[in-house]
Amino acid sequence: MRKLLIFLIISSVLKPCAAQKTWTLQECIDYALANNITLQQNRVTSAQNQVDINSAKGQWLPNVNFSTNHNVGYRPFSQSTINLTNGTMTTTSRETNYNGNYGINASWTVWNGGRREKNIQKNEMAKQLADLQTDQSANTIQQQIAQLYVQILYEYEAVKVDSEIVKFSKLQRDRAQEMMNVGNLARVDVAQLEAQVTQDEYSLVSAQLQLENYKLQLKQLLEIHTDEAFNVAIPDVLEPSVLAPVPDKNAVYQYALGIRPEIQSGKLNIDASKLDEKIAKAGYLPTVTMSASMGSSNSSGIHTNIGTQLKNNWSNTLGLTLSVPIFDQKQTRNQVARAKLSTLSNELQLKNTEKQLYTEIENYWLQATAAQQQYLSAKTNVKSMKESYDLVSEQFNLGLKNIVELTTGKNNLLAAQQQLLQSKYTALYNLSMLRFYEGQNIKL
Repeated sequence: MRKLLIFLIISSVLKPCAAQKTWTLQECIDYALANNITLQQNRVTSAQNQVDINSAKGQWLPNVNFSTNHNVGYRPFSQSTINLTNGTMTTTSRETNYNGNYGINASWTVWNGGRREKNIQKNEMAKQLADLQTDQSANTIQQQIAQLYVQILYEYEAVKVDSEIVKFSKLQRDRAQEMMNVGNLARVDVAQLEAQVTQDEYSLVSAQLQLENYKLQLKQLLEIHTDEAFNVAIPDVLEPSVLAPVPDKNAVYQYALGIRPEIQSGKLNIDASKLDEKIAKAGYLPTVTMSASMGSSNSSGIHTNIGTQLKNNWSNTLGLTLSVPIFDQKQTRNQVARAKLSTLSNELQLKNTEKQLYTEIENYWLQATAAQQQYLSAKTNVKSMKESYDLVSEQFNLGLKNIVELTTGKNNLLAAQQQLLQSKYTALYNLSMLRFYEGQNIKL
């Protein structure tokens, strides 16, 4: 019965642990793209731009409004009241008089130099720029997630290496303790090995803390703000993935020029500034406006009913207005000059963006190429350092090597293992970034 109770307790403790979700790289990316606050703000901006487009299209429609006003006059000391309604003078002896006016007015801009069409185009470009900004933010977030994910994988393996180092250091310490007990080793050597165990345990704790720190950064990037444990799936990174062919940097660059949102934004900014030039030049052109109205009125000073008054006072008007700009204090001229300077500035900005893009791709290419070479060298070095350390350990156990030589051999092995891990994940990350700039999904 007691064993059954213990089993149930252990099962209840382990079950939540087993149920904890482990996040793959693709799941992290998908979750961030759906929940990141910056991306949500960008999508709101895009929706606002769509409203601006609808408003710009609404400028093609006429303005129509109904208006009415009613007035009541009170003249307690006047024996007669004179009212003027639609050119008709009436007289009443009442102290109180009333009149009302009713009208429907409409106006429509027939032509304003093509500004309406261009304003619609400008607002459509603004929406496209907002969408491209969303894509650019999404790319940045994906790259940040991939970088943190790779760092987590690196630290995970570093923790495994440090754990093995601690385990082996303890074995060496225990072996040295036995040798000291039989008089084959001095106490000072055992003390040095004890200190080495402490140092290795400190390195292990530091690696574990760094691993948790990267997990926390990734969790925050995903906008997950709960106390639930956050773990990532640890894939098997095989050597073919690390030594995969490095894409040609010029081919990657040429492809990226056609798909990267920052490049498309730069080109669209140039088109928008050129459109601003055309809009500004429209200020030199005349504007034609059509207007129409119809209305009626009634008054208490006329001895007819309200229906007859409204019929008799009904009037319709139709007008056409031509406005020709002559002098506007050089405002149009300055707006045209400002738009041309904006076009030049955007062209220079696009060139700078293209240069930055090439620099990024070239850096990824150099890092991937160098990391692959370092990986091959580090792999050979680890094998050599492992054989050397094993030999030194055996000789130390036989009393043929001292503690300094043993510690040096272990440190060399540890340094070689760290170089192997660093080159491995550096190559993996930079290869994935080159493929991402070619339009592929980020995969490790």
